[in-house]
Amino acid sequence: MDWGGRLILAAATCGGVGYIPRAPGTFGSVLGLLACWLLTLLSLPAALFAIVCFAGCAVWISQKAEAILDRPDPSQIVIDEVAGMMAALVGLPLTSGVWIGGFFFFRFFDILKPFPIRYLEKRCPGGPGIVIDDLLAGAAANLLLRGLMVWEVLPLV
Repeated sequence: MDWGGRLILAAATCGGVGYIPRAPGTFGSVLGLLACWLLTLLSLPAALFAIVCFAGCAVWISQKAEAILDRPDPSQIVIDEVAGMMAALVGLPLTSGVWIGGFFFFRFFDILKPFPIRYLEKRCPGGPGIVIDDLLAGAAANLLLRGLMVWEVLPLV
């Protein structure tokens, strides 16, 4: 494999996190918390722009990595989990309750894939399909967190 392919796989697996034998998506989501922390340093419009740019890069990288690994939506690709976590926590307060809830709600929606998440994932081949389900799972987690905060169900500690 050439250097370009190695760089693509390094990015897609987030430096090899995707090669962890058990639950690579969960470990990719943990890594996504670091990206979320970096987003808190930006204004909301800048953070949203950063997520759009990151997601666009993740689609391209996932498309290339899928071709290199020669199978659809390989579990080693975890850059999409990072994008999903970014969507799950963007614009929310930096508190342990919100972030722990965001992590678990994102994983719940990412694994369960309720409608329309699974529907869109199946209709979008390649890189877009790899990333879209995680962005939607992140958006669902974000909306759920916001609802719990409005209803004061989620402690902001």
